[in-house]
Amino acid sequence: MSKVKVFRVEGEYTKEHQRYVFRKEKRALTKEEAIELVLSEITSIGIYRRQIKNLAVKELKENEIKDPLILQLMENQ
Repeated sequence: MSKVKVFRVEGEYTKEHQRYVFRKEKRALTKEEAIELVLSEITSIGIYRRQIKNLAVKELKENEIKDPLILQLMENQ
């Protein structure tokens, strides 16, 4: 059985000539699954996948997690 990990996905996109930077933490089994979750979330606001640039993914240790919801989920495991 695989263990759920926490990943931080960072990147940027341009919308209406404005540059936006994002940093999202997601629980996933693999790095690719974390990327897919973030891309799905961002494209739901009308951004095309081709507009998203500079994706960086990092697996986080428990003391590096900043999202309070994910921290709470980790404590309940």
